[in-house]
Amino acid sequence: MASLNVGSLGEYIREQRRNAQYSLRQLAEAAGVSNPYLSQIERGLRKPSAEILQQIAKALRISAETLYVQAGILEERHGEGLELRASILADPLINEQQKQALLAVYDAFLKENATDGKTGAGGRTDEDEGKAP
Repeated sequence: MASLNVGSLGEYIREQRRNAQYSLRQLAEAAGVSNPYLSQIERGLRKPSAEILQQIAKALRISAETLYVQAGILEERHGEGLELRASILADPLINEQQKQALLAVYDAFLKENATDGKTGAGGRTDEDEGKAP
């Protein structure tokens, strides 16, 4: 995973807020966060959680994935599991450690499948075809 670049994330959120013609207070209210907290995010003083980023994205009417990539939570990939990753990160029912564990398992599966090109979706090789499980 990429490292979190808080400064550029805050600048990006500020730019999106201005493009949407929101004041800091208006966006804070729409996103359900405090005005001082949003100000600290924009100034690069705070690292927001995935849930907060999702709330901000919703208020700005942009994709949460865009903010996750900007924050360095997700690597920019061309559709490679981006929606799944975003869903995991946005799930309020599991904690941050559990989210990172799920993402690590998913990445391990992707890596395994990439290195073993002969393995199919069920984990069986071409040589296994026709054999009983």
